[in-house]
Amino acid sequence: MEKSYKGSCLCGETTYSVSGFSQLAANCHCTMCRTFHGAAFGTLVGVSDFKWLSGQQWVKEYVASNGTTRTFCSHCGSSLGFRVKDAPLEQIELAISTFDEDIPVTVDAQIYTSYKANWCPTQENLATFPEGR
Repeated sequence: MEKSYKGSCLCGETTYSVSGFSQLAANCHCTMCRTFHGAAFGTLVGVSDFKWLSGQQWVKEYVASNGTTRTFCSHCGSSLGFRVKDAPLEQIELAISTFDEDIPVTVDAQIYTSYKANWCPTQENLATFPEGR
């Protein structure tokens, strides 16, 4: 039987499950991730077999001017996911902080560091990309 990893928003109304993860996970320092997550960077990972378990009525999407889609819980405001322009829901990258348990993911890079906040140093142990990978 395949392991399932579950996650949720801050209020717990919106829940999801996945069965696996991409080997690439990055701290994204772009201005949109910083603003969307309310933090120095957003840490996202691609997933497989994504399914909403509950609260889908609270899930909303914001399509930015560059065509990327940000997914969030409209009940509590939690940032949940990101998709590149025109990508289907199956290609969502999830904010790893929303998982309810430890996940087998290692952050391997920091991307869009040319946009990073001046008060947040980069991590010396991670590959650094001024733009995308």
